[in-house]
Amino acid sequence: MPDFSQLSALFLNCSLEYDPADSHTGRLMSRSAGIMKTEGVSVETVHALEHVIPHGMYPDLTEFGRPRDDWPLIQAKIMAADIFVMGTPIWLGVKSSVATLAVERMYASSGETNDKGQYLYYGKTAGCIVTGNEDGVKACSMDILYAMSHIGYTIPPQADCGWIGEVGPGPSYGDVVEGSDTPTGFDSDFTNRNCTFMTWNLMHTAAMLRANGGIPTDGNRAEDYQNFTNAADQSPEPIG
Repeated sequence: MPDFSQLSALFLNCSLEYDPADSHTGRLMSRSAGIMKTEGVSVETVHALEHVIPHGMYPDLTEFGRPRDDWPLIQAKIMAADIFVMGTPIWLGVKSSVATLAVERMYASSGETNDKGQYLYYGKTAGCIVTGNEDGVKACSMDILYAMSHIGYTIPPQADCGWIGEVGPGPSYGDVVEGSDTPTGFDSDFTNRNCTFMTWNLMHTAAMLRANGGIPTDGNRAEDYQNFTNAADQSPEPIG
């Protein structure tokens, strides 16, 4: 079995519930986090609404007049982790406003570079977890995973998982309904399988990146990308 004991993971719960205990998304995130902990990964979960996170495209908004900004502390945790997992509920078919805010604040730092001169999030891996009572798991996942890939994260196969109940009002993930001994969704083979695949693929990818020193720098550093540009590409011949 592989050794993941040197890895760390940060789970960011972008629920709209202020109390983490009320978050259905947090319950599914706990399944993935539990697998990682069992395999020796150091895991931390941050519940976004326990913090003050202003809107704005700057790393620290106290420098622009906001009285408090907890994002720099969260960003430091994100940067210290090999694995980043964003969790969100579905509202109106899309990710939560809190998730959008978190993506924007991460993007605000994406122009910075790591110690190899690559953009900041290179050498790390990311996934996402989605829950709700309406369609949108794949749409939310496409949105989040594209953003993570664009800013530099390496996205493994099957990097998302989710659960949705029947369309409309009804029990959410982890709710116990009368007449059932199993919390809603806990016995979903589809959800459990995808959650397991996602979690292990994140650990495998993070371990490979760590073992190889991240992504090679050839051709992906802003300061020297032109050295890797094919001369023929600089003056393409007209087509037709």
